[in-house]
Amino acid sequence: MEYIISQESNRILVIDDEQIIQDVLSDFLSNENFVVNSASSGEEALKELEEKHYDIVLSDMKMPGISGIDLLKELKRRKMDIIVIIMTGYGTVDTAVEAIKLGAFDYIMKPFKMEELLNVITRAFTQQRLERENIQLKEVMNLYELSEAVNQSLNLENVLQAITDVLTKELTADLVSILLEQPDEFEAKVTEQYIYPELTPNQIDPVGNIDQEMLFKKFMEKPYLIIPTAQIRRFFKKLPERRGLSSLLAVPIRIKDKVIGSVNVYTYRQNYHFTEGQAKLLVILADRAAQAIENARLYQNLSRTFRETIEGLVSALEAKDKYTSGHSRRVTEYALLLGKAIRLSPGEQEKIEWAALLHDIGKIGIRLEALNKPGKISKEELEMFKDHPVMAKQILEQIHFLKEIVPFVYHHHENFDGTGYPDQIKGTQIPLGARILAIADTYDAMTSDRPYRKAMDQQIAVRELKRCCNTQFDPGLVEVFIKALELNKKEVEEKQKEWMGADFNPSTTPNPSSN
Repeated sequence: MEYIISQESNRILVIDDEQIIQDVLSDFLSNENFVVNSASSGEEALKELEEKHYDIVLSDMKMPGISGIDLLKELKRRKMDIIVIIMTGYGTVDTAVEAIKLGAFDYIMKPFKMEELLNVITRAFTQQRLERENIQLKEVMNLYELSEAVNQSLNLENVLQAITDVLTKELTADLVSILLEQPDEFEAKVTEQYIYPELTPNQIDPVGNIDQEMLFKKFMEKPYLIIPTAQIRRFFKKLPERRGLSSLLAVPIRIKDKVIGSVNVYTYRQNYHFTEGQAKLLVILADRAAQAIENARLYQNLSRTFRETIEGLVSALEAKDKYTSGHSRRVTEYALLLGKAIRLSPGEQEKIEWAALLHDIGKIGIRLEALNKPGKISKEELEMFKDHPVMAKQILEQIHFLKEIVPFVYHHHENFDGTGYPDQIKGTQIPLGARILAIADTYDAMTSDRPYRKAMDQQIAVRELKRCCNTQFDPGLVEVFIKALELNKKEVEEKQKEWMGADFNPSTTPNPSSN
């Protein structure tokens, strides 16, 4: 069975309630190398148009039941892409204008000469060809631009969204699905599925019922599949009820000659069929998309490994000190709360996240047991503690991916008035990320139990932040942080319950407006 289906060109449907006119027109147009069928009524014509593709409809104006005008209205309602030429023996200016307004290409008065009809049909096909060439040129440009865009993205969701957006728009698709199999297996086991637009609860999902094994098997034989209504059932275990699919265009996604998925474009538009030109354009896009998808997957795997490495470093640090267990993760939550409140970009928020998780990584190199004693620490022990930003810098500078967060971690103990360490810089000389970490770090330290004191009441901690504005902290950031705590009170309380256990009392949550 051949599944690369070429559309028959120059197909004409003649509609007239007089059999002799059907016969004469069919004979004449067939001799002119057109593929011609006929119908005796508007109702019969609509049924024929639902089942087969036609380029031109040649319709009588006055017929029992559905008239030529009614037929135009129905074709317009169903969004059928067909050229309609009206034949009438009762033509007036008004009926002609109405027919043209409803989308008729032209009208011809009975009785007419065959040469006159042939001229109108020739003009119609010429216009259709020019329109299709313009559409194809536009598709080429849009798909080329899209292929460049998807190649530059490392976010899988963005790549898939970009593909489905352009296909829905440019290929007149009602539904686009992208099926991706497991990366390390050849079998068509779909683990990721992207559908656009999202199906509403009352819509039946055609994607879930597609015969993936058959589809992937055919991709071993064909570069693409254009499947019309008559053959579409073969590719589905169960077709959606009613409003059946009109055409399916499926193109494989290949990596190194291996099929890893497919791009499937569906249309429910009656009498609409995807063309081989559209399929070939989609093959080009799928080729670009394949590499973009592979790059996005590799990047996701790298990001996951990167995060796991950071989490491992943080766990190694916290394993040394039970009193600061969870501290880095809490500081991360507070820092991101502030970063979002000042509307940092997603990229900057990600840097804040990594810096917060690793802000105390330098403590791996110091003796924490000396710092966690109940009594006052000595001057030597204090100096040892002050070395941890320097040690953190030495550790993180060796990791290429973390170089951008080094200034945040290195300077997070600087004071706004220049009395901090290690470099005694002040004000906006301190990197913004470091100023954010200073507030988040201190707030969590004050509201957590330590060996030398119990956790502060949160209202007292907020007052301490205010008191230390302009000396230890950036006053503008402190103000935003306190407001963000209040605005996100419920979420903060939930997080604190998670961090501190069942004994947490939310009644102690600060109310900044009263302080």
